[in-house]
Order: sequence, then C-alpha cells, then structure tokens
Amino acid sequence: MADLIIVAYPDEKTAEAARAKLMELQKEYLIELGDAVIAERLADGSVKLHQLINTTAAGAAGGAMWGTLIGLLFLNPLLGAAAGAGAGALSGYLTDVGIDDKFMKSAAESLTPGQAALCVLVRKVTADKVLPAMAQFGGTVLRTNMTTEQEQKLRDALKVG
Repeated sequence: MADLIIVAYPDEKTAEAARAKLMELQKEYLIELGDAVIAERLADGSVKLHQLINTTAAGAAGGAMWGTLIGLLFLNPLLGAAAGAGAGALSGYLTDVGIDDKFMKSAAESLTPGQAALCVLVRKVTADKVLPAMAQFGGTVLRTNMTTEQEQKLRDALKVG
C-alpha cells in the first residue's frame, strides 16, 4: 500500500526544492514515488497544482504521432496529426494519474496565500535515509494516511530542519 504525505512549506520555491530532493533520492533507489505534486495557494486564494507530468502535453504529442501514422494510411498525414493531437490533448486533460486533483486542492485550502504544499504518494521508502535528507527543508505535516507512530516520526524529523 502506498503512503500519502502532504507537507506545507512557506513558499513554492521551498516545496520545489524538496520535490527535487525526492527525485534525487529516487534515482538513488531510496524512495519510490507514485506522484509528487506541488499545490500552491495563490494571492487570490485559488490553488494551482504543479504536476510532475503534464498529461495534456504528453497526450497531444502521442496523439499527433499516432494521427500522423493513421493519416499516412489515408494519404493525409497533416490532417491526421492535427486530429490526433487534439484527441490526445483532450484525453490527457481528462486523465488523472496519481493523487486526485480535487483532494490536493481541498488539502491546500488550509494554506495561506504564498504557501505551498508538497503532496507525495510514496510506494516504498528507506525511511532512515530519506527522513534526514528531507529534514533540511522543514515543513509542517498537513495530512497522511500513515500510522500515528510513523506520522510522529515524520513530524519529528521535519522539526529538526
């Protein structure tokens, strides 16, 4: 089972640095992430999500490629590429992978304008190595689905930073 962890930071820059560190730790095989999204509370009170993967762009690129190939069969690759890109972009826009967007926006409602939260779905972790590496960023744990004991260890590790 994956663990959901949402940590608040004073600004989007700190949340992005923490996400970059998690990506670095993933390359070292110390953590396996299912998703890592930054939810930023804007000055107007709205919440903007900074996804790890832009599914709309990925869908458009994939759709354009397949549309071109299908268009070649009908001797009109440009029309096929345009139709494929449009269909792929729509498909990507409607696709939600990882953590539910509505859930993240709801969790970020408690942030003050200018703050950001790092929403992470952790599949596997070597906690004794990852927690000290993440302590440098500090942060406040907003929500988790971890046990009370695990959550307290996380809170204690972030207070050290």
